[in-house]
Amino acid sequence: AGHDLREMRAHVGDDAWMNELFAACNRMMLRLTEMPQPVIARVHGIATAAGCQLVSMCDLAVAADSATFALPGVNIGVFCSTPAVGVGRSVGRKRAMEMLLTGDSITAQQAVDWGLVNRAVPADQLDVAIQHYVERITARSGAVIGLGKRTFYSQIELGLGDAYPLAGDTMTCNLRLDYAAEGIDA
Repeated sequence: AGHDLREMRAHVGDDAWMNELFAACNRMMLRLTEMPQPVIARVHGIATAAGCQLVSMCDLAVAADSATFALPGVNIGVFCSTPAVGVGRSVGRKRAMEMLLTGDSITAQQAVDWGLVNRAVPADQLDVAIQHYVERITARSGAVIGLGKRTFYSQIELGLGDAYPLAGDTMTCNLRLDYAAEGIDA
């Protein structure tokens, strides 16, 4: 779910409270990309507004095929501006604007097709699908994963002329790690 709308309504006019609410949410969303460990969203119901934003900010996402996703704020007179930051970067501008302007829900399969989630599976297979990712990722070097994740999020918003040098520097650092030497020699 998104924010508690009743709580927010009770604080209308208290800009300091409202600004801190959004600042805390923004810090949490950014932290998901800054931490070296991969974060996997497990979606088994409705992911709306900040809940949809949370899914968009995770590194991977697996949803039950019955899950739905929406940015429905426009339906109640509140444009989902902060959720649009992550969702727009996951699904692209036109898809994000469709969600933002209509407030309509999309299905789990649409979320896969649009790039919001990686997989949609039957609800009883949700944990198995997530465990597949967990096993694959934890079988790799945490240092390499952390380095790669940090670089991915650093370069993704840069222009190509800046992204490639950053990525090249990371490759140079990565190749100096013992994990790389061991893997290459194997």
